[in-house]
Amino acid sequence: MPRILLVEDDKEISKNLARLLRSEGFTIVHSPTQKEALTVIDGSSYDLALVDISLPDGNGFAVCAAIKQSKDIPVIFLTASGDEVSVVTGLNMGADDYITKPFRPRELVARINATLRKSGHSKATFEINGLNVDTASGLVKKNGKEVFLSALEYRLLLVFLGNQGNIITRNKLLDELWDAAGDFVNDNTLTVYIKRLREKIEDDPANPQIILTVRGMGYKLGGQDVSE
Repeated sequence: MPRILLVEDDKEISKNLARLLRSEGFTIVHSPTQKEALTVIDGSSYDLALVDISLPDGNGFAVCAAIKQSKDIPVIFLTASGDEVSVVTGLNMGADDYITKPFRPRELVARINATLRKSGHSKATFEINGLNVDTASGLVKKNGKEVFLSALEYRLLLVFLGNQGNIITRNKLLDELWDAAGDFVNDNTLTVYIKRLREKIEDDPANPQIILTVRGMGYKLGGQDVSE
């Protein structure tokens, strides 16, 4: 279960964020100030930090610098202002992403999941039915030959690999793919992307063994030989 450090001074925002993220399966540790955040950074391990730029006793930049120095975990900045200076400063300090308030809850969850995968905190090599996926390098092979996927196709594949044994609804897939690679994904285009992905990774796309359709419910990852 991914562990997230939430650094946010607004009580209402913190409460709502913690409730949202816990409902998505994350463990949340909340720090409302820069001082407290700097203290808890060394006291425990985390998979990601969600940090507000404006804090009552300082700013999120100092927290980000401390995290990158001691933990080197991914950092997503929360900012009430979309000004370019704050964004550039944060990214130059090593932040992995930023999101401007107010934001849509599903967008935030999708950004967190994407950042965790990208950071290597969910890094693994997966093998299933002749398909090999190395998430550290982004290399995908089928029966030993490299498969070239678009950014959105690759992200779609990672969603399936990250949900082994679970049925994934179409709504969950749409949430995960929100704004991936700058493309707009709706229910119709999702069907197209699944078809394209199957054509690239299945031995017989008409009889898929990797991405299975669960009628009336969604999809699931097939095969029993998935390894990490």
